[in-house]
Amino acid sequence: MRIAAEALSVGRGRTVAAGPLDFTLGAGESLVVTGPNGAGKSTLLRTLAGLLHPLGGRVLLEGALAADGENARSIAEVAHYVGHRNAMKPGISVGRNLDFWRRTLRLAADGLTNSDALKAVGLPDLTALPFGYLSAGQQRRASLARLLVAPRDVWVLDEPTAALDADSQLLFGKLMERHLAAGGIVIAATHQPLGLETAKRLNLAKAPDAKLPAPTALDDDELAEAEGWL
Repeated sequence: MRIAAEALSVGRGRTVAAGPLDFTLGAGESLVVTGPNGAGKSTLLRTLAGLLHPLGGRVLLEGALAADGENARSIAEVAHYVGHRNAMKPGISVGRNLDFWRRTLRLAADGLTNSDALKAVGLPDLTALPFGYLSAGQQRRASLARLLVAPRDVWVLDEPTAALDADSQLLFGKLMERHLAAGGIVIAATHQPLGLETAKRLNLAKAPDAKLPAPTALDDDELAEAEGWL
C-alpha cells in the first residue's frame, strides 16, 4: 500500500490554506502534521479523507482493496477519519454507536467485539450506557474504539488525544504502533507528542490566505468549440 501527495494544495472555497505539499507513505509508516492554529492541518486531513476537494495537485492511493474487493481509488474507501468531534450520538448507547460504525465501515477483516475494543482503549464494558453519560475523556476513548471494531488500513486522526489523560495517551500510542506493525498507515495532526518516534513530519507554517484566480469566461469561439463535443 502506498499513499502519495503530489503538489497538493488544500483550502476552503477558493482560498488556499496550505500547499503545495508533497509526501509519500508506505505500509507501516506514519505522518505527523504540526503547525499553529489556522495553518491548514484539519483542512489537509479532511481533504485526504475525501471530505474536501483538493484545490490543486492530487492524492494517489496504490495497493489497497475497497469493501467490494476492487482496488480502492481513494483514501476514503479504506480510511477511518477521526475529527475534533467524536461522531457518536449522545442519546443512544455506546454499544449501538459502535455497532453503527462496524456496519458502516467494515471491510473484509473482522474487528474486535465492542467490549474488547473498549477494554483496548482503557474503558470498562460501558456498552449499555448512553454515550452522553460519559466524561469527556471517556467519550473520546469510546469514539477511538471504532478504529478497532471496524479495521481499516489508514487512520486519519485530527487531534486524537484531545481530552485524554497521560495514561490514556500512552495507551493510544501503543494502539497506533500496533496498527503500524500490522502494515497500516497513520496520518495525524496534533499539538502534542503522540509517541510516534519514527514518524515522518510535516510542519505547516501559517501563510497569508491566497485565493485561486477566478475562472475566465469563454469567448464565443471557445464556447462553440466546447459545445461541439456535446
